[in-house]
Formats: sequence, structure tokens, C-alpha cells
Amino acid sequence: MINNSGRRKAAVARVYLTEGSGKITVNNREFANYFPLEWHRTSIESPLNLTDNAGKFDIKVNVRGGGQSGQAQAVRLGIAKALVDSNVELKSALRNAGFMTRDSRVVERKKPGQKKARKRFQFSKR
Repeated sequence: MINNSGRRKAAVARVYLTEGSGKITVNNREFANYFPLEWHRTSIESPLNLTDNAGKFDIKVNVRGGGQSGQAQAVRLGIAKALVDSNVELKSALRNAGFMTRDSRVVERKKPGQKKARKRFQFSKR
């Protein structure tokens, strides 16, 4: 069993990779039920399809925090890192596709005296 983690925004995914038939379970639920949007599912499966490992590993994922998109991207990063742990030769292909880089963009915090992070309250001289 190979385990690794992926993060995106506030989402943290712990991925457990075992030899198997290709079943993906997220938070003890079926993969398609947890991520109903098609592009989330294809994004998560893309590291497996790129390296021709679809159907070779059973994947169990625990993911917490954030929203659906952040969780999907965290799971994708965790799967890519776990695949590299299983076979180091896959790293260059996954890196070229952009699956090995953690996206560090997060929401900027709201500042005091302002309406949002950058937006000010309305100002009038009158």
C-alpha cells in the first residue's frame, strides 16, 4: 500500500494506492457519487490515464476541507504523487503534464476598514 497526500486551497486529500481492479472510493462513498460533475472525475482520473495505470490500482481517498473543485484538484495531486512513489519513471511525464505541482493560490484575506480583500467602502466627498 502506498499513501500520499495532496492539497489545494483549503482541501487536504489523503490517498491510499493498492494493487487492484481500478475502484476509486472517496470518503467511503463511490467516486461518481462524491464528484457528480464530469470534469471533476476526468481531472482526477487524468494522471492514471496519462500513465496507462487506469484499472491497475484501487484508490481509497479521505478528503476534507474546501469545496468540490479544490477537493478534486487535491485528490489529483495526491494520486499523481502516489503513482510516482510506486514508479519513479512516471515522474517526468506527470511533471510535464502539470500534475506534480501544488497550486499555491489561496483566497486573500479580508482587511479591516475595507469591504473585501481589495475593494474599499464607497467614498464620496460630499
